[in-house]
Amino acid sequence: MTNTPWLGDACSLVEEFRAGRRSPREEMQATLEAVKNSKLNAVSFVDEEGALERASRADISLPFGGIPMGVKELDNVTGWPATEASVPFADRKATYTGTMVTRLIERGGATHFGLTTASEFGGVNVTRTVLNGVTRNPWNLERTPGGSSGGGAAGVAGGLFALGTGGDGGGSIRIPAGFNGLVGLKSTYGRIPRGPHAEYGNLTVTIGGMTRSVRDTARWFDICNGHDTSDPLSLPKVSGWEA
Repeated sequence: MTNTPWLGDACSLVEEFRAGRRSPREEMQATLEAVKNSKLNAVSFVDEEGALERASRADISLPFGGIPMGVKELDNVTGWPATEASVPFADRKATYTGTMVTRLIERGGATHFGLTTASEFGGVNVTRTVLNGVTRNPWNLERTPGGSSGGGAAGVAGGLFALGTGGDGGGSIRIPAGFNGLVGLKSTYGRIPRGPHAEYGNLTVTIGGMTRSVRDTARWFDICNGHDTSDPLSLPKVSGWEA
């Protein structure tokens, strides 16, 4: 029985699943319990029933098969809150799932369980909002985990889950990764598509994630990069980043 979430990287957790030493459902149960008891305030929404159902049918042959994944609350998952971390949108629901998240789920096999906290509209490099309160750094609860992808970084570094999505225009992946001792990649614009409804108001913004190792990040990039017709500025796929 898995009582606490895996503290190693996602790649090694997949190996544990395949060897039969841990199971995706037990790992998800441990993640959900850890999130519930955490002092970090890293998660703003949890789909407990859906997460356990998805974990029960996880395909561990996939690169991130069964790995619990927190989705930044500025990203979209159909039916989940789409608040932009802002009070006026507190009751809004997403009507689509973002291309990167879809690829992580369908190509990667990651198991999304909930939304991680962010700064309002991704506008500042701390994670503290009227809607969700203060998110704390797992290394020192009096410190910020950075932002805008602070909840994902705090959760990954704090041992709650192994993968957290993010976006970066002015440091919103890199700053939380640096503040929490993680690997965060701001890839070349267009490498990871921003569909299915691409926005071109700010061409400095790219999407990606925060992980516990370089190999996790390389595997993430292999899964997520490549052209998508919904994003005309997305680039052709490049492969073989995981050594």
